[in-house]
Amino acid sequence: MAARTEGSIKGSVLLARLAFVQEQRGAAGLDRVLEALPPTDKDLLQTIVLPSGWYPFDCYERLDAAIAEEMGEGDSIFKRLGEHSALHNLSATQRRYIKSRDPHGLLRQAASIYRLYYDTGERNYERVTDKRAVLRTVGSHTYSRADCLTVVGWHEKAILMCGATHAHVTETKCRARGDTLCEYVCEWD
Repeated sequence: MAARTEGSIKGSVLLARLAFVQEQRGAAGLDRVLEALPPTDKDLLQTIVLPSGWYPFDCYERLDAAIAEEMGEGDSIFKRLGEHSALHNLSATQRRYIKSRDPHGLLRQAASIYRLYYDTGERNYERVTDKRAVLRTVGSHTYSRADCLTVVGWHEKAILMCGATHAHVTETKCRARGDTLCEYVCEWD
C-alpha cells in the first residue's frame, strides 16, 4: 500500500532530519539532499522552519527519500532518524517526558507526544507487563513505511533515555502494509 500524505507534520521533525544530515554528511551532504527535492520543497526547507509550525507530510516524505538516497542505507536509515529525533527533542524541549526515568511513564503519554508531531489521528497506550507495552496509532490521514520505521527508532531511543538497559520495538501491524492501524510492541530490560 502506498503512503497516505493528506496531513501535516511538525517542523521539529523536519529540523531533526536536516540536523542529522548536516551532522553526518556536512554542508555538502545537506546541499545534495536539498538539491534532490522539487523546488517548492527546497524553498520551504531553506526558509525558517519553525519547530512548532505545521508542514505538508508529502514534503516530509520526499525529504525522507532524498535522505535515504544520500545516506545509502536503505530502510535502516529511518530507524536511525527516529533515534536522532528522540535524542534531539527529548534532550531539549520535550525532556519532561523522560524526567521520571520510567518507560511506562513515557509511553503513558503517547497520546500527548503523538499530537506534538501529527495533526490527524491518535496514538494510545496499553500496559501489558512491567516491561512491555503496546502503542496503537489509529485514524491518521498520514502514514508511510519510512515514518513507521522512524517511530520504532524514536521509541527505542526514548525508552533507553528513560533508563532501560535494552529496548526493542516491533511494529506488528502497519497501515502502509495494508493493516487498519499501526501497532508497536515495546519491550525493555
